[in-house]
Amino acid sequence: MKTSTIKLDITGMTCDHCAKGIEKMLFEKEGITQANVSYQNGSCECSFDPSKTGKEKIINTINTTKDYKVQPETLDISNVQDENNFDLIIIGGGSAAFSAAIKAESLGLSTLMVNGGLDFGGTCVNVGCVPSKTLIRAAETAYHATHSNFSGIKPKGVEIDFTQVIKDKKQLVATLQEKKYMDVVSDFKNLKMLTGWAEFLDPKTIMVNRKEKYTALKFIIASGATTNIPSIEGLNEVGYLTNATLFDVEERLESITIMGAGYIGLEIAMAYNRLGVKVRIIEFTDRPLRSQTKDITDVLETQMKSEGIEILPSFRAIKFEKTGNETVIHCKCPDGSFTQIIEKGKVVVASGTKPNTQKLGLESIGLALTNSGHVLVNEKMETNLPNIYAVGDVANTPTFVYTAAYEGEIAVENAFTGANNKTDYSSLPWVVFTDPQIAGTGIDEIEAESKGIPFEISKLELKDVPRAIAANDTRGFIKLIRNIETDKLIGARVIAPEGGELIQQLSMAIKYGITVKELAESFYPYLTLGEGIKLAAITFGKDVSKLSCCAS
Repeated sequence: MKTSTIKLDITGMTCDHCAKGIEKMLFEKEGITQANVSYQNGSCECSFDPSKTGKEKIINTINTTKDYKVQPETLDISNVQDENNFDLIIIGGGSAAFSAAIKAESLGLSTLMVNGGLDFGGTCVNVGCVPSKTLIRAAETAYHATHSNFSGIKPKGVEIDFTQVIKDKKQLVATLQEKKYMDVVSDFKNLKMLTGWAEFLDPKTIMVNRKEKYTALKFIIASGATTNIPSIEGLNEVGYLTNATLFDVEERLESITIMGAGYIGLEIAMAYNRLGVKVRIIEFTDRPLRSQTKDITDVLETQMKSEGIEILPSFRAIKFEKTGNETVIHCKCPDGSFTQIIEKGKVVVASGTKPNTQKLGLESIGLALTNSGHVLVNEKMETNLPNIYAVGDVANTPTFVYTAAYEGEIAVENAFTGANNKTDYSSLPWVVFTDPQIAGTGIDEIEAESKGIPFEISKLELKDVPRAIAANDTRGFIKLIRNIETDKLIGARVIAPEGGELIQQLSMAIKYGITVKELAESFYPYLTLGEGIKLAAITFGKDVSKLSCCAS
């Protein structure tokens, strides 16, 4: 198919959202195959099928808007041959997709990236890691302005401009989306990017927006995941929020009821509670963060309740209904009775995620999925079809932005270089950004027992760590799990203020087979939280409460 490309200068744009709006408007017109609009450069590059539309129609589409005008003297039309055939097609536009695109560019591969749903950048920068963590930090600032661990320090309170906090969050997201994603690939010579929904017609062909067909030698599915909305009567009618929508609400809500006490729900709960929103959590299991052992969740639950967060474990919502401006949540209680909960604000659904596989046409090509709907892959990121790979949250692998990026690169290397690389998550570090933070690497004692590994646990309370004592904040502990036969560290769990900063060292210890003896004999700066690792290692053989400072 012969296509033409038109390059335009556009006046009137005031932000990145203007550029996105123009792109969306153009894509709605028949014959448009690509539209890249840059607010920073005030420019538009648009590819189209000249048999279906023309430059004058495109220019008129923009000029008939209220705010945007094309500068006529900058028009540049060139014809290019486009066979719609690529070495690699990447479906998705998040961290996994960009990592794959970067590797593909380094190999000189012609690449098409097709992204639908969230903006390019995916979950992390748009509705996940970036917005949630900046709101968590803002909330911590507010909390520390009203709470002190020292009797001689008496905070005088804080004034929260909630709307400004959200506006600052939006600006941060827009900046990082541009700088860490779009700018990174802006000068790639072999990458084409399309906004739209991809559907497989056969294992080597996709159709985008049910208009244009594209073929490739290899495909990488990196379409991510989204909130899993439970099928509960009335839920769809009450106007619920998710992390994809909550973080953009500029007016501070009076209250929220969060459905789910996984890491997403807990991080939202602590941040919004500290920003002045009354928070309730409904959790159908017996405690928050059920994936972790009870000693960890007990510490966190105590802290959350002390801050006024209401937690309702073993409650199951069975019906939602709207009464005026209020939402009535009908629940089954732990004892089997029923109750009604009145929510004056909003319901926030945080009941896990589901992979974005429904619209890809995977059933028509026989791609294997897990029972949860994730694309089934092996350690090489290969699916059951030899030319198709899957990476990131859509696959049956750990759901972190850094593992997604890692997998994207591995998939391209394996697909085109025969590298035969394999993922290894045996020492994978992770963090839940509550306060105190929860962090882990390797396996815990339950996993060790299930695998028949001879193990021993060392658990050091923060009340025995000098740094925590000096800071007058002894919430939490450091727990190490070692293989008794080898003395090697096989797992660690930390719950502590800024505990996430400790976990990388413990991850490296597992990866490189460092023994507990070596951890205990290493040097650690005195009065750092990291010294707790040394003390926890020593605890396998000694009572550290009876040692002097710095002694081993």
